Parts: sequence; C-alpha cells; structure tokens
Amino acid sequence: MAPPASTPARPRLAVVVGDPRGIGPEVVRKAMRQPLPADVQIVGGWDDDGERSEVEAGRAVAQAIEAAARQALAGQVDAIVTGPVHKHALHAAGYKFPGVTEFLAHLAGDVPVAMMLATGRLRVVLVTTHLPLRDVIATITTDRVVNAGRITNDALQRWWGIATPRLAVCALNPHAGEGGLFGDEDERVLRPAATALGAAGPISADTVFVKALRGEFDAVLAPYHDVGMTAVKVSGFGTGVNVTLGLPFIRTAPDHGTAFDIAGKGVADAGSMRAALELAVQLAGARKAATN
Repeated sequence: MAPPASTPARPRLAVVVGDPRGIGPEVVRKAMRQPLPADVQIVGGWDDDGERSEVEAGRAVAQAIEAAARQALAGQVDAIVTGPVHKHALHAAGYKFPGVTEFLAHLAGDVPVAMMLATGRLRVVLVTTHLPLRDVIATITTDRVVNAGRITNDALQRWWGIATPRLAVCALNPHAGEGGLFGDEDERVLRPAATALGAAGPISADTVFVKALRGEFDAVLAPYHDVGMTAVKVSGFGTGVNVTLGLPFIRTAPDHGTAFDIAGKGVADAGSMRAALELAVQLAGARKAATN
C-alpha cells in the first residue's frame, strides 16, 4: 500500500501592523479575529499610540518592514503583509523612498518591481506610481511599460498559475489619442510596448477596465497612479489588495492609507486587510505547492 500523501505545510506570514498612529493596529486585530490557514507572526507590535512623533512612528514602521523583509529573504516566512504606512513619516525618519514598494525593492537588492492592485477579477499594474501628474508623460517610455508588463506576466505565471496571461495596456490620453488629435503618446509610446508584450491596446481607460472585469484580460497596465487606483476602488472598495510584483517573496497590503482622522475610534473597516491576508495565504500556498 502506498504511504499517505503528506499534508502541505501551512504558509508562514509576517504581518507588519503599519504606522502605530493610524488604523493599522485596529484593522490587523479585526482581520485576525477569524482564523487563517497560516502561521502568523506580528512584526512591530500592536501598540496604537497616537502620541508618538512622526519621526518615531516612521522609524518604528520602517524597522518592522526591514525585519519582515529579512525573514522573507532568509526563507523564515513565505509572505509578508504590511499595514498602512504614512510616507511622510518614513521620509521624516530618513527613509527616502516614494513608498513601501520601492523600499522593499531596495531591501531585496534593488530589484525591478511593479505595483499591482487586485480586487475580485480585476488586476491593475501601475506603470508609474507616486509622481506629480505633470511628470507622468515624461516618465512613461516604451521600455518602462514593457518592463512592467514582463514583471506582471512572470508573476501571473508563477504566483497565480496562469500559463498564458492576457495583458492589456490602458491608454494615456482620452480615446487613446484619437489618431493623434488628443496626443501622440499612445501611438508613439504605448502601442510599441503592447506589441512587444503581445498585449491588447492601448485601449481607452473608459473601456479597458470594463473588459477586464468581464474576464477578457488577466491584468491591465495603467500608465499612471490614479487611473488604475480609481478603477480598483470603484470596482471593489474595501476589498482591494496591493501586491508587489518582482520581489523574491510575496508581499501584500491593504489598498488604503493610515486614516489618522478615524484612528482609535474603533470604526475602521478591516475588509481590505483581511483580503490582503487571504491573498498572501493563497499565493504563498500556491508557490509552496509549485516548488514541492
């Protein structure tokens, strides 16, 4: 008789609660009320202390992120989940990164990464992230779009198990430039990128996300922050998850900020944090199964 199949090991998560002055500690506590099929370690403590200075809070959360990343890089945990972080506090504490995505990329050896927002059937990857809108056009290049697309394609294959991902490129200008009438960037910059990736597009923003929600695409590459974030939050407010693609480990986070205005009032919605935890478990489990 063949021996019984071994039970797959539970994924191990390191959870960073985020800025202690915000809603991070609260939403982590609420999200953890229901058990997860994973072993969870809290990094950075549970203290929700609104009396900390900005520098102290920024230093505390940065050190917690560093500790979680070290554990992930050493193979001690399978994924990390980070609570909401105040970027200004990170800067005040001397961590001069646009956001946690870029901070983690640095900790992992300055690897190329991309930010994905996921909710339900919609996955959106941002080609540019935290930039003034006036700087977006100069920043978007064909190579930048192609690199984001390749990182996305690899993650969809390795983490989501999609053998042949279907990508779409969201247009930059209204009506994808209308043949150059409203700008030439879509034809000059985005279309060559879509061709190189074997992706659809560029498709105007008022159409491409609807098509993705209908199941036509596995991910959409969005040229700038707000067009992608708006699509995700309108389609699944309170359930969106931020996923950093390109890291040698899985990282997820809720798609909201610190919400200082409601911190300590007990009214914060933990839906996005719970979704971030569940997706981390799902992706870590799939990754472990694929390597066994």
